[in-house]
Amino acid sequence: MSDSISHGAEAHAHHPELGFMRKYVFSEDHKMIGIQFLFSGIIFLFVGGLLAWLVRLQLGWPHAEVPILGKWLWSGSAGNRMPPDFYNMAFTMHASVMIFLVIIPLLTGAFGNFTIPLMIGAGDMAFPKLNMMSYWFMWPAFVVFLLSFVVSPGGAAASGWTSYPTIASVTMPAGQGFESPAQAASGIGQIMWLVGLIFVGVSSMMGSVNYITTIINMRAPGMTLFRMPMTIWAMFITAILQAFALPVLTVALFLQLLDKTINTSFFLPPGTLNFGNWTAGPGGGQPLLWQHLFWFYSHPAVYIMILPAMGMVSDIISTFSRKALFGYKPMVFAIAGIAGLGFIVWGHHMFQSGMDPRLGTGFMIATILIALPSAVKTFNWLGTTYQGNLQLTTAMLNALAFVSMFVIGGLSGIFMAATTVDVYIHDTYYIVGHIHYVLFMSSVFGIFAGVYYWFPKMFGRLMNEKWGKIHFFITFVSANLTFYPMHILGTGGHMRRIADPLQYEFLRPLQPMNQLISISAFVLGFAQFIFVANFLYSLFKGPKAGRNPWNSNTLEWTCPSPPPHGNFDIAPVVYRGPYEYGAPDREDDFWPQTLPPGVAKVPAEEAPHTAEQPKVEKEHG
Repeated sequence: MSDSISHGAEAHAHHPELGFMRKYVFSEDHKMIGIQFLFSGIIFLFVGGLLAWLVRLQLGWPHAEVPILGKWLWSGSAGNRMPPDFYNMAFTMHASVMIFLVIIPLLTGAFGNFTIPLMIGAGDMAFPKLNMMSYWFMWPAFVVFLLSFVVSPGGAAASGWTSYPTIASVTMPAGQGFESPAQAASGIGQIMWLVGLIFVGVSSMMGSVNYITTIINMRAPGMTLFRMPMTIWAMFITAILQAFALPVLTVALFLQLLDKTINTSFFLPPGTLNFGNWTAGPGGGQPLLWQHLFWFYSHPAVYIMILPAMGMVSDIISTFSRKALFGYKPMVFAIAGIAGLGFIVWGHHMFQSGMDPRLGTGFMIATILIALPSAVKTFNWLGTTYQGNLQLTTAMLNALAFVSMFVIGGLSGIFMAATTVDVYIHDTYYIVGHIHYVLFMSSVFGIFAGVYYWFPKMFGRLMNEKWGKIHFFITFVSANLTFYPMHILGTGGHMRRIADPLQYEFLRPLQPMNQLISISAFVLGFAQFIFVANFLYSLFKGPKAGRNPWNSNTLEWTCPSPPPHGNFDIAPVVYRGPYEYGAPDREDDFWPQTLPPGVAKVPAEEAPHTAEQPKVEKEHG
């Protein structure tokens, strides 16, 4: 393996210059593919955010005119208000875009592609062409999700991001238009939703095969499994989750697509179904079968959306605490335990479906048990920061926010794991608050931490720390003001997915809290323009970064910033683990993985430069 890596490094030194299309568009370089995922994810973050604004505008002021868009989209409605069927589309597509086109592509697509070869000492992914295809298979999903809003009749999918039968599975009679919300929720837009998710699944499968093969077969000499950084362990276990869980969802998507296009009845129950003025059926399938298949993937998907961030945050906290990661091996086993238990807890989403209480008890116990490896990780992060020399960079602040938000989301999850409690809070805003703490706040703070941390390696420049901290502070405060009160609303009985809370007498006293949530959501959305401005400005005007602006130990910081084709000018050899900070017998407070035993200091020509005094890289090759 070492010979092949050395040969690859020599070959890359004389790699011919590629044209614009091959270098930046149809690239096979893992770094460019990661950056493509990054830009695509940020763009759709704003698409999903716009849909969230529309949802919150409707819930905060249900009878008010929608500014600007109201006159453009709904000029025929009374007072230019949002129609209930569009509200259904907005919350359905908001969740679908954020989960499938933002968080998963950013965490596994962007950071997985960029970091894996660099952090294990490889020149590229095992299958570069497959890697390129994994990005371009996302584009049909991008396109059909956006086009679904303008298809007629019906518009975009409107049956919730879970697409439960029977409302999502019924078909429209030939030659007729939609005559009821049920028909609109299951129309052409729903077919496009299914097609888009199939492409997302195929893209993720390509990525998972590539990640697993690369990590197993292409590590640098000396990079044993237990010398890998936590980011790589998290990406590795996430790829295994995807490889085992995605085929189940893909099959379910095809079955529902057949229900809707050629009138099969995999998920339509026996007997006839009455929808408005027409009848569907008879069926012969089981609606609950969809829930089993969907949640068998979608609960592991929760960990697909959080495990990469856990690994990234582990590396960032260790780097900026200037301490070794507390309990490295227990952290690895905890991630593996979370992944394993994640496969046997899907039934807790179905406690209200008529499940036998004996079976529900098994899912309840497994769900509560998953808190144990999560607690191991949390206490190990706290142990890493304890008595550390903390450097509160923007990346570190976002990483610490990830930990605190994960703790809050996890604690509320324990309540929902109890079957008897879930009977009360099921399908209330308590669930909405929980999922946003775990998925939005934890995952997105992890994404922000990763962007600020690896931006110098991606683009060779540093982001502005002052504006980064302003962005963090506004995001942290407004996000908590947005999502924490949702738990209170849910405890008060506020249901999910209702367009007008004022029609319920018992919810009217809670409306001021709904308005507070909406105002905070608007502030949260506007704060992200600070991030984008900082990101774009720093791309061109940020101070130049040296190889190792953070004085980190892992391999990616030994190559130029940004890395050339092939990554390393000298093939790396690994002598130690990734977290040897604060060694008492060293002049520096860090010990890079490539520094041989007996060498007390990094050679001057290879010494990292701090963010305050960035190093201008010399030309190589």
